[in-house]
Amino acid sequence: MTTLSDPAVTPTVNDDKIFGTPFIKCLVRLIRAEDSYGLWRGKCNSELLAHFTVTEDQRRAIPIIGDPDPHVLWKLDIFYAAVGIAIEERSDLLVSRTMEVNQEGFGRVLFTTKRLVLLSKTLRDVHRFGFNTLRDCAKTGTRLVNDAVAVIKAYPDVARA
Repeated sequence: MTTLSDPAVTPTVNDDKIFGTPFIKCLVRLIRAEDSYGLWRGKCNSELLAHFTVTEDQRRAIPIIGDPDPHVLWKLDIFYAAVGIAIEERSDLLVSRTMEVNQEGFGRVLFTTKRLVLLSKTLRDVHRFGFNTLRDCAKTGTRLVNDAVAVIKAYPDVARA
C-alpha cells in the first residue's frame, strides 16, 4: 500500500467550489478507496489532494533528468484512473485505459471504448508530475474528460459498435 507523507507545503484552498467538481470528487473517491487500513480516514480532502500540487520552488528542486519514484507513479496512475472513471460516468460507456511509462519518465496514456480512441496523451518528465494549484488539477482533469466526451459525441456509432 502506498502511504502519503505530509507535503512540504500544504496549499491554501480559497475556493471550496473546487471540491464540488465531478472530477475532483472522483479523484478523492479513488484516493480514499486506496486506504484499505483507514489511515487517511481522518484527513480532509484538501490534505489528500495536496500531494497533487507541486509549487514552483519544489519543481525547481527536482532535477531536470531523473527517474520517477513510486509515489509519483502512484499519483499519475490515480489521476488518469480518475479521468477514465469520470469519462465513464459522463458517457455510460466502459472505458479502457492503457498507460505505459518507462524508467526515464516518458510514456503514453491511451483511453479507448469499443473501437474508438477517446484520448491519447504523451507523458514527459513524469518525475515532475504535479500541478501548481488544485484549481489547475481540476481544470486539467475536467478538460481531458470533456475532450474525450466530445469525441464520443462526434462518433457515437463507433463508440457503441
